[in-house]
Amino acid sequence: MEYFNEMEVVFDSRSENEGFARVAVAAFMTQMDPVLEEVADVKTAVSEAVTNSIIHGYEGRTSGKITVWCGIEKDRKTILVTVKDQGVGIENVEQAMEPLYTTRPDMDRSGMGFAFMEAFMDEVQVESVPGKGTTVWMKKTTGGEKKEAVWTTQSH
Repeated sequence: MEYFNEMEVVFDSRSENEGFARVAVAAFMTQMDPVLEEVADVKTAVSEAVTNSIIHGYEGRTSGKITVWCGIEKDRKTILVTVKDQGVGIENVEQAMEPLYTTRPDMDRSGMGFAFMEAFMDEVQVESVPGKGTTVWMKKTTGGEKKEAVWTTQSH
């Protein structure tokens, strides 16, 4: 598929880079003229996907790389985001996507990462190969009915 615009960033699997990924995607999607809530939804989903790569994919090792790719479709209303790692992979994707399932209860992980991604994005797909890594695809269409501010003046 051809896109109106694309970007890709690659960074180390350090928790400090989670915020960078969120802000980079948010800045990129501003060209779609989204409302604040749409930007917040995408930032939350990206945060969860990147955190999953850091905590679970690389098990906290900082030597891995995470790739975040974004594409804005030609309609300029739909953004696709992928978050990819070459970490340990997921043995059972269906089980991993169940709310409250976590492989890291020792770290007080809630097991809600995929549930949050699904709640904030229109579509989420996960592909993983044990020993080779995981890719999360997410899609969000913006531009529901935008309400314009109405300014009035009143005198008493």
